[in-house]
Amino acid sequence: MSILSVDNLSHGFGDRAIFRNVTFRLLAGEHVGLVGANGEGKSTFMSIITGHLMPDEGTITWAKHTHAGYLDQHTELKPGMTIRDVLASAFAGLYEKEREMNEICERMADADDATMESLLEEMGVLQEMLEQHDFYNIDPKIDEIAHAFELDQLGLDKDVSALSGGQRTKVLLAKLLLERPDVLLLDEPTNYLDKQHIDWLTGYLQNYDNAFILVSHDVAFMNSVVNVIYHVQDTQLTRYAGNYEKFTEVYEMRRGQIEAAYNRQQQEIKELKDFVARNKSRVATRNMAMSRQKKLEKMDVIELAKEKPKPEFRFKEARVPSRVVIETKDLVIGYKTPLSRPVTMKVERGEKLVLRGANGIGKTTLLKSILGMIPTLGGTVTLGDYLAIGYFEQETDKDFGKTCMEALWDEYPGYTNYEVRSALAKCGLTTEQIESRVQVLSGGEQSKLRLCKLLNRASNLLILDEPTNHLDVEAKEELKRALSEYNGTILMVCHEPEFYESFVTQVMDCSTWSLLV
Repeated sequence: MSILSVDNLSHGFGDRAIFRNVTFRLLAGEHVGLVGANGEGKSTFMSIITGHLMPDEGTITWAKHTHAGYLDQHTELKPGMTIRDVLASAFAGLYEKEREMNEICERMADADDATMESLLEEMGVLQEMLEQHDFYNIDPKIDEIAHAFELDQLGLDKDVSALSGGQRTKVLLAKLLLERPDVLLLDEPTNYLDKQHIDWLTGYLQNYDNAFILVSHDVAFMNSVVNVIYHVQDTQLTRYAGNYEKFTEVYEMRRGQIEAAYNRQQQEIKELKDFVARNKSRVATRNMAMSRQKKLEKMDVIELAKEKPKPEFRFKEARVPSRVVIETKDLVIGYKTPLSRPVTMKVERGEKLVLRGANGIGKTTLLKSILGMIPTLGGTVTLGDYLAIGYFEQETDKDFGKTCMEALWDEYPGYTNYEVRSALAKCGLTTEQIESRVQVLSGGEQSKLRLCKLLNRASNLLILDEPTNHLDVEAKEELKRALSEYNGTILMVCHEPEFYESFVTQVMDCSTWSLLV
């Protein structure tokens, strides 16, 4: 049974085509992984099928009475709302039914017998609907899901504007699961999630009976939960049965077959053109030349997929700093109240250190406190001599009104037009992306811009806050290689052991000093 049908979908932004005549089917029980390089249109596709974006052409048809729940990486949470408010909003429709029932009760006070009978019947229907959806157990349900995601440890009365990226993702995911939709649409759900909750989500999706569509660049996660892959490439969607590992195997085989067929056809075309050129003027062979010319004109020419620019990350290195790069003594971090016990640590030149721990326990706060971006509540931070620091922050909207070129030019005003374009292209951005405004780029493309700023400034200390979020598989691998070769010091927050295990020298468990564990 088809839950979702997409037919002849075409869409673009300006002169840039994202999809051309795309067809897609979601069947009952399918666990679909939507994969492709940054900027190919995965999030755009999700926005189209949820009705947040109107396609230029084509039809989107959902099966009747299908409720799709969408976890959007860009969903905003309004300041002033508490965690409990957000979770309770999953039942907004039921609360509305309760309000209607209360209004009926008020109207009963002045109703005559005939009206009373009608109101009682209407009230009975609403009451039955509330009971069917277990309305009177909403609070226990909220408490149960809050406990599963450890949101109860934060306090359900906490304002959502004070949440970290991982805590925010957990709140949105918990709300979505409370809604119990017929179909889950998940756009990069593991971004900012700690390992514990990625494992929890993996188990949940493995046992999920209904269909879902998942956008993710986490290969291990994708392999564990999907049974169908749709590959987004060059404005098309191609279906593959199996998980991500099976997809890559079949994709490489198909690509090899297409390249072999392309090479054979190109050789044939060359030979036909050569024959026509040599024989079209000779009377004896003119007819054969014309026959080959017609064959050329009727030939269905094979086209290879356009080669995307591959990222090339190479960090410029500054002079060698002092032996001790970072030293803290009894450091207490926080805002109005402490988030940590006194932290004493020493990072020496050349060390590559990862901060590990659950979402929201203060890892980003520690980085910003070391950098002096947040005042400390106690203790000291001493930075070494001759430091040249490169800082990668999780997300920022400061460049949204600019193009990629303008954002990089502001950082490096001495660069020529060629140098700016060349630097951005080396980070895997296409000409269209380089000339686009930052706010219309995908999360991965924005990450590549921020990495580009970092790569072009000489450093001997890199402080990286979740650098792999949003990056496609190819960019992650290249970043991993570049950090492995970097001779400077690295202090990094990351939730992907498979990314950092091969090159880090130390992993710090932040739960040993956090007061939020």
